[in-house]
Amino acid sequence: MTSKTVSASRVTVTLFAQPEHANFHGTMHGGHIVKLADEAGAMAAMRHARNSVVTVFIDSMTFDRPVRMGHILHFHAEVSYVGRTSIETWVQVLAENPLSGTTEATNSAYFVYVAVDENGKPVPVPSLELETPEEEARFMAGKKRQEYRLKARG
Repeated sequence: MTSKTVSASRVTVTLFAQPEHANFHGTMHGGHIVKLADEAGAMAAMRHARNSVVTVFIDSMTFDRPVRMGHILHFHAEVSYVGRTSIETWVQVLAENPLSGTTEATNSAYFVYVAVDENGKPVPVPSLELETPEEEARFMAGKKRQEYRLKARG
């Protein structure tokens, strides 16, 4: 199995924050942001594995700023770490005010998926070819997160 670069997995999903996504504060409902971030992360993981994936873990989803209705959301996802059958993706959410053009980071999280075959059985994934110091640092941090998760499971 050949390795793949981080850039080969990158995905950006863009959409408007619509009124049906609003909570009682008039901002985007956090659960909807998590769902969309999970979908973007899954797309990046599937692009890397070229296989179906299932979500197994969400690591520290941050909610740094509210998302206003009518803003354009950009979900940037890429693979940050891979194990034998698991793929960790980093997802960053940016909100853009379409009138002023200002953009700010609102959310980020690491999602972990397992690649599965048509019977739902885990399958090996390609290794990750790291091209930049940032990718190397994110990979090493992902390795530590994976070791911690496995240790915590017992």
